[in-house]
Amino acid sequence: MAFALGSPTAPQTGSDRDDDAPPWVPPELRLVCLDIDDTLIDFTAAGRRSLEALIGSADAWHHWELVTDAYVAKVVSGELDYAEMHARRTQAFLAERGTNVGLAEAAELETRRKELLRESWRLFDDVLPCLEWLVAAGVRVAAVTNASGDHQRDKLAGLGLARFFDYVAIAGEMGVAKPDQVMFHSVCFKLDCEPSEAVHIGDKLRTDAIGARDAGLGGVWLDRTESAEDVPPGVHVISSLTELPELLVSEFVRVGVPAQR
Repeated sequence: MAFALGSPTAPQTGSDRDDDAPPWVPPELRLVCLDIDDTLIDFTAAGRRSLEALIGSADAWHHWELVTDAYVAKVVSGELDYAEMHARRTQAFLAERGTNVGLAEAAELETRRKELLRESWRLFDDVLPCLEWLVAAGVRVAAVTNASGDHQRDKLAGLGLARFFDYVAIAGEMGVAKPDQVMFHSVCFKLDCEPSEAVHIGDKLRTDAIGARDAGLGGVWLDRTESAEDVPPGVHVISSLTELPELLVSEFVRVGVPAQR
């Protein structure tokens, strides 16, 4: 995708210039896709707190994420539904830590963990100003997530974000997950937009930014911790959503199109 990292290439001179070639024109932006967890909502902090309160240990978060990724993949493949996945994920996590519980007990523990999690949900401070700017600019906005549909919709509604989104794309409901190109293309198709007219922002470099870039969208990595990880060509990096409007305006010839909301 011609989603430039800066200005167009320097003007050519003499015999290097093709006088018949059309001038470079940046694309128009019609759709902005946003990941939810750790992009809009400080999910990791809330997840750590709720898990620690449940099991009494502060060192289990990485293990929990690994088990969660494995079980989310089973949902996307159709092997499990989300309701069953949550209890089985918790059961497997505890078993790997040496505690064997039945599925019913695991479901009870998962219910308690979710209650603790809801009490800890918080928006990042840069979220509402960014979403308000996107709506004012006339850009369509989609949430694109690999997490549970009911779980994510509860979060968006509970934190007052649902009103900003034209569409919420849930991996488990679509049978495909980021970084699969089908996930990104399906969202563009749903909102009548070409991939070249869309950009996706998320906190995961490979799942969000590189996945979007490879699907023909603009890929933006929201690196809130300003890590030293190498970033491949064609991927933009911002450390806060406050930087997003300037990036979009600089990279697209027009941001937003008249649309009924």
